[in-house]
Amino acid sequence: MIKDRYLHKSIYSDLKQKMVFIGGPRQVGKTTLAQYIGNKDYKKYSYLNWDSRQDRKDILAGKYGAESNLIIFDEIHKYKKWKSYIKGEFDKYKSRFHILVTGSARLDLYRKGGDSLMGRYHYYRLHPFSLAEALEINTKPKLVKELEFVNSNKKTASIFTDLFTFGGFPEPFLKKEHKVLRRFHNERVDRLIREDIRDIESVRDLSALQILVEILPGKVGSLLSLNTLRQDLEVAYKTIALWMDILERFYYHFRIYPFASKKIKSLRKQPKMYLWDWSEIQDKSIRLENMVASHLLKTVHFIYDSEGHKIGLNFLRDIEGRETDFIVTVNKKPWFAVEVKLSATKLSKQLQYFKDKLRIPVVYQVVQEPDVDFVQNNIRIISVEKFLTGLV
Repeated sequence: MIKDRYLHKSIYSDLKQKMVFIGGPRQVGKTTLAQYIGNKDYKKYSYLNWDSRQDRKDILAGKYGAESNLIIFDEIHKYKKWKSYIKGEFDKYKSRFHILVTGSARLDLYRKGGDSLMGRYHYYRLHPFSLAEALEINTKPKLVKELEFVNSNKKTASIFTDLFTFGGFPEPFLKKEHKVLRRFHNERVDRLIREDIRDIESVRDLSALQILVEILPGKVGSLLSLNTLRQDLEVAYKTIALWMDILERFYYHFRIYPFASKKIKSLRKQPKMYLWDWSEIQDKSIRLENMVASHLLKTVHFIYDSEGHKIGLNFLRDIEGRETDFIVTVNKKPWFAVEVKLSATKLSKQLQYFKDKLRIPVVYQVVQEPDVDFVQNNIRIISVEKFLTGLV
């Protein structure tokens, strides 16, 4: 059992100065983390969920625990005036108690709510379990340096297999049952659309949106064409663009864009898309690519949210069709690139091309074969289960 989530210490430290917002997908463990912080770090805390009728009354009446040192507001973004409300409570009571806000929507982007909260909060994105977190390894990558890895053993291999099969969301990962996983997929998508999105967004055709969700796993890892999706669903381009933005805002999928550089003739528009829950993907090679993408995004988000470094995740593709799966940048300059292969250990010529052309400091070719770790032409070819231990 994983006792402590990777964001715990950073969030507690920030609560001493400002409010903290925790966003992330449904059922990723936001409420559990918030209550864990309340139990571990505070003498007394109050938990208020906007979905509870009594809690809504208490929120609007300003009734909190008299001796609470921490107030947790869960799903309060569903309240139309939540931003101005939270701002008022923080300005009035910041010397009395700390405020922690959780929600399954992008709390940092929602504009329904009146006054700006600029300067009053820090925002964290909680991700599913990664390999390092499941192994309870406190990984802290050093910027523009080589990643540091832990040697694989039977435990590492076992946890990697469980993550690859069941994904990183707490319920299916911890229970490790295929029936639980299937039901988790069905219930999560249904509640996402018919509860979370319905409560906030003005989407008239929820059934068509659900069809879109069923189509998207088959689009993972390839260039994403909104026009093709529009034709598949027979809706207007603006409609499909809006639906994709909504699903991204609610953490169903994420998009990464081509890296732009004067040194290569790169594509600038079409992104690639990945799911927050890679266990939905049937094709094993694409699932592996998505799993690596999710670990990279988690690392990028953690460094940005906790340290403030301008770090990004992109992919490489030029107009001649050469492509490399991922590149992580710091201040828009290459840090390391990653090419993911299911089994091939032969060095990728395209990875070598981009390494030389862009002078990428660190380059990895990641393979699913176990016990692989060697360097060829200054490119490290490494087993995925070992590579992932170097990420957050």
